[in-house]
Amino acid sequence: MQLELRHLEAVLQISEAGSLGRAAARLGVSQPALSAQLRRVERVAGGELFVRSRHGVEPTPLGDFVLSAARRVLGEMDVLTAGTRATAPHPVLRLGCILLVLVDRLFAHLERELPGQEADITIEHSATALSRMLGAGQYDAILYGEVADHEVQLPDGVSARTLVPKEPACVRLSASHPLAGQERIELADLADETWTALTDDGDGGPEAMIDACRRAGFTPKLRYRIADRRMRWELLAAGRAVSLCQPTSRYVEGTVLRPLAGDPVIGRIRIAWNRAAVSEERAGLLFRAAARAYLDDVPANAFFQDWWEARPELHPPLG
Repeated sequence: MQLELRHLEAVLQISEAGSLGRAAARLGVSQPALSAQLRRVERVAGGELFVRSRHGVEPTPLGDFVLSAARRVLGEMDVLTAGTRATAPHPVLRLGCILLVLVDRLFAHLERELPGQEADITIEHSATALSRMLGAGQYDAILYGEVADHEVQLPDGVSARTLVPKEPACVRLSASHPLAGQERIELADLADETWTALTDDGDGGPEAMIDACRRAGFTPKLRYRIADRRMRWELLAAGRAVSLCQPTSRYVEGTVLRPLAGDPVIGRIRIAWNRAAVSEERAGLLFRAAARAYLDDVPANAFFQDWWEARPELHPPLG
């Protein structure tokens, strides 16, 4: 067996995540599969790369050597990728996004702001994975969210702008729920509910939700982690769970979207791009396209439109 780039990326991810479980989630593979891959890499390297400790996994001296070489090799590949794309006559704009509402309307605005630009938009389920893939040259730009105090760590050579600096999370629940008729819901009134969240969003959302619930006097029962949007909506419509959602979310049959009293969970939306692949001018046009896509969804819910219009300082500049 010969080592490939994917093997080096896996070893780096294990080191950065600090555990096989977290690394497997970020890479989108099972933990047994990642463990088997690590064992194969260790056979080629001639010894163990990591040892388990009470804090997770830590690199051995051999592991430190392999990690240093892996960073060097992958860095050179990033330079090669960026260089070839920079000299290509009409490179495709590769945009990675988490499951934000605005993505549904983004293509139309990209066509207006960047006419003739071919774009490839891919949905990932982790902002952490998006950042890693941006650094590895797999994306030219990414759109992602951050919740509460969480900050997604960005790689070198990347610039970022905040698209929406403040956005209150709302709750979606079944239209037959006893609280569905209320205009605004107290978080404490959801203490007995079962919650659902994305599988691994990497934006700090589940942690912020748990913290907010604890401040409200309870620990939430987070039972379902589902990546498929339609499956989540069906679960909520059936009354089997409730979920935090963006306030720009559109109508979903069998459910209602309600604001939470006091806005206990606040998020923001950011855009980041690789400076070697995206010029400042194109980054500005991409920002404007994403901003217009977001603004299209503001009127989706009257309560949020009122909230938004009362805070002009949050509005993204479109000049």
